[in-house]
Amino acid sequence: MPSHLSADRPAAQPPGRGSVDALISQTRRLKGDVDAVRRDTEGDGADHPQGRWQRALCDLALHQLNDLDEHLAQLRDGPLPTAATPEPTAHPRGSLLSRVGSAEWNLLTDEASWSGELYGILGRDPAAPPLTLDELPSIVLDEDRPKLTAMVTNCLVDARPIDGEFRIARRDGEVRTVHMMGEPVLDADGSTASMWAVLRDVSELRRSQRAVSETRDSLHDQGQAARTGHRLAVELQEAVPPPWRGSLRFPPRAPSALDVAARHLPRSTSTLVCGDWHDALELRDGETLLSVGDLTGHGAGVTSNVTMLLGAVRGMAMAGARPGQLMSLLNQLLDATVRPALGSAVCCRYRSATRTLVWAQAGHPAPVLFRDGTGRALSPPDGALLGTTAGAAYGQAEETLVVGDLLLLHTDGLVPGRTGAEAVNLLLDLAPRLNGTGTAQDCLRTVVREFGEGEREDSACVLVAKVTA
Repeated sequence: MPSHLSADRPAAQPPGRGSVDALISQTRRLKGDVDAVRRDTEGDGADHPQGRWQRALCDLALHQLNDLDEHLAQLRDGPLPTAATPEPTAHPRGSLLSRVGSAEWNLLTDEASWSGELYGILGRDPAAPPLTLDELPSIVLDEDRPKLTAMVTNCLVDARPIDGEFRIARRDGEVRTVHMMGEPVLDADGSTASMWAVLRDVSELRRSQRAVSETRDSLHDQGQAARTGHRLAVELQEAVPPPWRGSLRFPPRAPSALDVAARHLPRSTSTLVCGDWHDALELRDGETLLSVGDLTGHGAGVTSNVTMLLGAVRGMAMAGARPGQLMSLLNQLLDATVRPALGSAVCCRYRSATRTLVWAQAGHPAPVLFRDGTGRALSPPDGALLGTTAGAAYGQAEETLVVGDLLLLHTDGLVPGRTGAEAVNLLLDLAPRLNGTGTAQDCLRTVVREFGEGEREDSACVLVAKVTA
């Protein structure tokens, strides 16, 4: 192939072999380092979008470093010989040399000269004559032909360098992406005599780049979805009863009979909204509904279920459902919901006229009663977890309270690192400190200072009710 030089440009001198060898050594060391990083991404979390994105970036970097390695090797060893009749050169499948070819188009004779590699890249028969510039667009995808035409025109008319990509459809049906770089070759009077170009198959490189982009977008979308879901969950939770904060006195329009305070304690290790809930509601005839519970799951889905369940609790309690019947209906509701969930709960109806507490539970810690400096957990009636057994029966228990009694309802996780009897015993140890405490809010502060101010793995709710009259 003729030298790719304009008439007034001297030939460049080849670089020193030693300096190129040093670059090759540095490139190969860097390939080893990147490969080690990629292996590290194959451990825990390999299937997470973040892990896939990291591996795709490493693959892309390795792909480019492999190309750089072979570019430098070709620079060190010199250009491959070319001939009028192309002889396909055997190179390892997928190597850089099998993906880089060259061509020159003589504008005066309308002749073309291709390297053997270019025939392989474009999927052409090596025995066939090379395509002229007018024929080259015939193998380019329709939507990319204007791009190729513009590059060639700018090179021939305005002597601009070529640097762009287009896709070709090979005879074997495969579509490949080709990157073309070239320049015009000027004659003595400055006119364009021919055009030369180096064409490179960059299909695998672009595929790697798309993989990086797609995994990055997937990671971004997942993050957006998580933030949106969390925001929705928070908004739903803020709309969930109770709308009150601090202490409540029931009934509010009569002499105080029951002082109530409650608190939600979020987990320390996550921003996810979970399914713990608490509620207090004045009912008809001087009765008060007290309830706490916990649903499995987190995020907007569980918050939606909590909203549904609390609305059902309030509606059924206002309609006169007793605690055992209410639990049975809640079990049916969770069993029929589109988003199945498991839940535990305790519901109490307190009648201030007789100071009678009627309550039921569904696989939930029993209320703790404090009186005169001592405490005990109430004996629970029968009750299975909500959503586990269709048609489950729920019993009721009754307790008579006295003025000064303190009732504590809570969800699992109130006492960090303790469950069951251990958690109850630690709560009972608070009895002397709660004795004689002024208000329900004061009692709640004591509980929270003891169990709610440190790191916690589980969220929890606690509700305190004090009999005042």
